[in-house]
Amino acid sequence: MSTQTSDDFLAQLQELILRSDEFIDFLEGFTAMLADLMPADMGELCYAVTLMRERRPDTVSASSDQARALDESQGRHADGPCLTSLREQIVVHVENTATERRWPEYTATAAKAEVGSIIAVPFELEGEARAALNVYAGQPHAFDAAAIEMIQRQTRQATGALRLALRLARHRDTEADLRATLESRTDINLAVGILMGQNQCSQQQAVAMLESASNHRNIKLRQIAADLVASIGGGQAATRFDG
Repeated sequence: MSTQTSDDFLAQLQELILRSDEFIDFLEGFTAMLADLMPADMGELCYAVTLMRERRPDTVSASSDQARALDESQGRHADGPCLTSLREQIVVHVENTATERRWPEYTATAAKAEVGSIIAVPFELEGEARAALNVYAGQPHAFDAAAIEMIQRQTRQATGALRLALRLARHRDTEADLRATLESRTDINLAVGILMGQNQCSQQQAVAMLESASNHRNIKLRQIAADLVASIGGGQAATRFDG
């Protein structure tokens, strides 16, 4: 178990945000940091983070295939400690999967996978965003009061960083969407110009040619346009374009 202080942990989180190119990189780094803090006598633990997207849970980070499978199985059962933590924004503690009765189908699956106990802790995010950290232990009663408090504390400390990571991810997505839209419009405008020159037609007629080709070939308009522009750029002959 690491002897680092809260300030050390926060400093590491800040550094993690700076060096994480993707949202998932941040989450994987966070779970690795948390693993370093856990007492060695708790045995092997595995971690997963579930994010609620468009009202659907998605396992966005997992420290092992087992953790990912356990998280995703809750989606199939439509219930479980993680989903309860997400929906109700509460800490959920499963002390012993063999005797837990709240989610019988899921806990039976967990027990069969040799998971003895589970702790699920929500992140306090903004707006409709929901996320929860799930920690799985091989032995029953693995999480005592001190361990639960430590996991809650580190999750609280990570909440601000997670909010920032989400904002950055949304910004990157918006920027990528805008770039794709601009590139698409550029290709379409160029393709229209090419068709007008090749066919001595109006802009409206050139657009109609693109639309006709798109419908006839069942290919998106922007792809038809991009292909035409590429064919001209590559020196291929394209004297007519009638779909």
